[in-house]
Amino acid sequence: MVRASTGGSGLRRTRGRIAAADLRLLDAVGARRSVVLDRVLPGLGRWANHGVLWFVVGIGISVRKDRRTRRAALRGAAAIGIASPLTNLVFKNVFRRSRPPITGVPLVRHLVRPPITPSFPSGHSASAAAFATAVAMEAPAAVAVPVGVLAASVAVSRVVSGAHYPSDVVVGAAVGTGCGLLTRLWWPVRPPGRATAAESDADVPAPVSGAGVVVLINDGAGTTNPQLSEVIRAELPDAEVLVLPGDEMEEALRRAAGSARVVAVAGGDGTVNAAARHLAGTDVPLLVLPAGTLNHFAHELGVHTVDDALSALRAGHAVRVDVGRVDGRVFLNTCAFGLYTDLVAFRGRWEGRIGKWPAMLAGMFHVLRRGQPQSVLIDGVPRLVWMIFLGNGRYHPAGFAPAYRSRLDDGLLDVRIVEAGTPFAATWMVFAMLTRTLRWCPAYRQYTSPRVHFATADPVLRLSLDGEYTEVSEQATLRIDPAALLVYRPPGDVE
Repeated sequence: MVRASTGGSGLRRTRGRIAAADLRLLDAVGARRSVVLDRVLPGLGRWANHGVLWFVVGIGISVRKDRRTRRAALRGAAAIGIASPLTNLVFKNVFRRSRPPITGVPLVRHLVRPPITPSFPSGHSASAAAFATAVAMEAPAAVAVPVGVLAASVAVSRVVSGAHYPSDVVVGAAVGTGCGLLTRLWWPVRPPGRATAAESDADVPAPVSGAGVVVLINDGAGTTNPQLSEVIRAELPDAEVLVLPGDEMEEALRRAAGSARVVAVAGGDGTVNAAARHLAGTDVPLLVLPAGTLNHFAHELGVHTVDDALSALRAGHAVRVDVGRVDGRVFLNTCAFGLYTDLVAFRGRWEGRIGKWPAMLAGMFHVLRRGQPQSVLIDGVPRLVWMIFLGNGRYHPAGFAPAYRSRLDDGLLDVRIVEAGTPFAATWMVFAMLTRTLRWCPAYRQYTSPRVHFATADPVLRLSLDGEYTEVSEQATLRIDPAALLVYRPPGDVE
């Protein structure tokens, strides 16, 4: 009993010291006068109400051409989505601390609408720190540092205006920082740089004016616009440039593969996949002009913009990358079987009517509500599975949210399986995906192999190849064709 009493009195003394320090700091800040303290910081704090400031900053950094800043803005929004409700709806109602007295705060700094919610911890500080932490994990220093300074200024403004005690701000910032870091659990931070690949052992064309180059633009790709063809014609005046609907690309690719010195395609991963079907195993190089929605292969290659692609062409710099093959089809990124294939098939049926992303969202609900595990033989072993992921090369991190590759030429399939045959497999899968512990889930299997054989009792094997639905024979072998595709990439080691 004595120990309990001593411990309780020690906690009270600590809280008393913190409260006294809070009041001293508030008085000290209130006694200092300057334009920054009286005008700038209180105004900045008002802009941060309801996250408006971070919404504006997020849009501002998203319009940059740097893909990392776009990721930073999205991660920042996700971090605020965690920090704000956690702070304002949970912690404030648990601690119920009253707001500080504002008798020592100069009138010019008073808030027009004093907050009526509890004081501890500071929600503004939590959101600011969450956004800044998320941005710092993704964006270059030229963006991350100013955002960090802005976040610190917002946090300080809450003390300057008398809205919070200093300890409210410190703890709020700590909560926000933790929420920013928490986003790494389901959205891994991709390291800077690009995936490695073997340099071409043969000379490739470097046609500065585009002579011998056939450029095929998929006008249905995610970011294709009329200006793209004008830019390419201006940069490559001697190239043959064709703008085609998606259903005409296949025939045009077949003709180009047999006649062109260089085949260039503008589109997304599906368009690049179609080109790889015709060029893999030949010495005709592929030039990827990223114009899709996600452009996974182009970004891992190090081709983030059309300018990157053109600089690679003019430098005559190319690498050889592995190609995944199955039953006459190819994949450059991933192959999937199971629930994800059902989702892609649903999207394909509806995207022409309601758009790609609404169809994807509707498909998620459809698959989660009606999806069933599927039976398949994998290398002769019968399995009941929810999903199978096969990557062309090893993906990182482990678990069922692969994000990136460090190599495009390691000669291996990255096989990841979520089985349905273990007790409570569906519950395990959902919990493990939410907590990023799937790699330790009993229903999860992961290994690498140069080839995998599938067999199913269904008339066809339904797969998703690079995000596009396809059907192959009921028995199929998936394998890696090493260094089969010659593709341009910019010289040097750039992000």
